Amino acid sequence: MIELTLIQKIAISILPILFAITVHEVAHGYVANLLGDPTARLLGRLTLNPIKHIDPIGTILVPGILLLIGGFVFGWAKPVPITWQNLRNQRRDVALVAIAGPFVNLVMACFWAILAKIALGLNPQPINFAYALVTMSQIGVVVNIILMVLNLIPIPPLDGSRVVSSYLPGRMAYQYDRLEPYGFFIILALLATGVLSMIMNPIVYFIVNILI
Repeated sequence: MIELTLIQKIAISILPILFAITVHEVAHGYVANLLGDPTARLLGRLTLNPIKHIDPIGTILVPGILLLIGGFVFGWAKPVPITWQNLRNQRRDVALVAIAGPFVNLVMACFWAILAKIALGLNPQPINFAYALVTMSQIGVVVNIILMVLNLIPIPPLDGSRVVSSYLPGRMAYQYDRLEPYGFFIILALLATGVLSMIMNPIVYFIVNILI
């Protein structure tokens, strides 16, 4: 493997990162629409056009900084709006809508893994199209698995917390959901102290090694 320049890294990473974040959010809105809540559809958010979903900080700044410093790359898009009260079976459907995002990240990781296998058969040489495709596919696998694992952590407002909350008794769910305004800061603290990496890395590496 040759060492890519920063510009090459950014160019190769843009597509898998945008797809990972965008499709994750669209999946939430699509499943919510199927289960009775048309909010995302009515607001034009059931589209793969990344411009509709880009969050300047979560989609551009954070992944860019992590790419520069060599940490694991993750980010987020603007959350797809969901009116939970519209869901037909609210307790069950909240969990289904929440799990849809991580599930499509797993599906996309499998797709990128297959594409990597195909690209490896095209005799990649530094630096031709096949080499770029292999590298992009590997990034696609890693980014999607990171997003899947991260979002399954049960810290509000991550998707895992929605699943946990939907199965807690009413009063406990209410108290648990009150953590949501502080969730982002909890995640940042875990990231800064290295605890988040200690939790996620073994799981991420295990799944990535199976796929690649």
